[in-house]
Amino acid sequence: MPPRPQWRPKRPIFLRTPCPRHLRFTSTTTGAPELFDVVCVGGGPAGLSLLAGLRSNPSTSHLKLALIEAQDITQPPRPVAPGSYSNRCSSLTPSSAAYLQRIGAWSQLDRSRVQPYTHMRVWDGLSSAAITFDPPSTSPIAYMVENTNLTTALSSLITSLGGVHTFSPARVSHIGHGPTTPTHDLSSWPTLSLSTGATLSARLLIGADGAASPVRSYAGIPSRGWDYGRVGVVASLRLSSDSAPKTAFQRFLTTGPVALLPLPGPYATLVWSTTPERAARLRGLSGEDFGACVDAAFRLGMVDIDYLHTMSRGQVEEVAWRKKHTAYSEADMPASVEAVQDGSVAAFPLKMRHADTYISNRLALVGDAAHTVHPLAGQGLNLGQADVAALVDVISDAVSTGGDIGSTLVLEEYVARRWGANHAMLGVCDKLHKLYSAEWGPLVGLRSLGLRAVDKLGPVKGFLMRQAAGM
Repeated sequence: MPPRPQWRPKRPIFLRTPCPRHLRFTSTTTGAPELFDVVCVGGGPAGLSLLAGLRSNPSTSHLKLALIEAQDITQPPRPVAPGSYSNRCSSLTPSSAAYLQRIGAWSQLDRSRVQPYTHMRVWDGLSSAAITFDPPSTSPIAYMVENTNLTTALSSLITSLGGVHTFSPARVSHIGHGPTTPTHDLSSWPTLSLSTGATLSARLLIGADGAASPVRSYAGIPSRGWDYGRVGVVASLRLSSDSAPKTAFQRFLTTGPVALLPLPGPYATLVWSTTPERAARLRGLSGEDFGACVDAAFRLGMVDIDYLHTMSRGQVEEVAWRKKHTAYSEADMPASVEAVQDGSVAAFPLKMRHADTYISNRLALVGDAAHTVHPLAGQGLNLGQADVAALVDVISDAVSTGGDIGSTLVLEEYVARRWGANHAMLGVCDKLHKLYSAEWGPLVGLRSLGLRAVDKLGPVKGFLMRQAAGM
């Protein structure tokens, strides 16, 4: 640690002056790293939320912050055509929305592109046992938000609050320890060498750099889990009608769940978990045939759906014929697909990972760098936002009490708040995926019985909804 100047006992150096926008102990040694209180690697929703939270908090607003992002985020976002939506959307829980409101980011969102929904219907693809969430009030279950809308809002907030030292586009080429000089001992500080030639040392290094986190690798923190052998297919769709009330639909097929989530107007975003072979087949279809397969996924039986995935084209006519010979209630289904947005169909592998811990000395992990969850409950981004909210509180408490924000003693509180809660959610999503992938008759009967029972028990449904909302 560098020698501390004179101040009252236990008062950290970044609090010693009324308006310390920058750290006071910058080395004059040629080639020495630039010193920061917090360096965040990763400019996605988790990283930007963390920096915005620190900048908007009175206790931490003066810290010297840096952001490192491989993509160029310095350019203004490209204008979006009317009726066009990104295929990367997230379902924000009321708890996540409350955090964004608290730091001032909610008002920065383009609210015309945010869609709250108040109803949800989930059912079994083999037995048709269903559970319907119809809250007695009009309070949203969640809000559908494009990830680009959220990151743009957070970037605007950071800029309005005074900004962050941003290195973008820049990649981390090496992470090591800082030098020891006659005036500073940075041997315990993570020091990052960037592709731009810059060198930074951090009192606290944050890894918000995704599932393959270089920051986690530098810390030597194991991340355990498994691949599901499934692929998530996403797409932006225009539906035949704009339903009211806005409802999220999810059906558990034996190959994985398929979900249709509402966007403003007659638009929706699709998340379909399926096998790699079927995902490749879907991506090769015309827009019309792809839309027909989506309609079939919510309406037809598994035998019909299996057959559709053997066809290279012609699903429109096949689905129309099979729907006439299938018993289902159209009132319980989402509106049919009218069009698929060009270029919006994409796929990504599904996996579950959880880091053994979220911290090391002068280092913390948030979001996908710490955990990766199956998308069936739409909790990936929300878990990351909860990580960020907890870590901001821990850093703020440390600053207010004169603690060292990079010490493991301080950071242990963050692990205590988040690791167990995240582990429980990862476990629930993993077990649900495995439970509803089973085709064994007795198990199908038992899970259907349980689903119908829960649907009849209002207090139990209310508890489940509160848990899903992070409340």
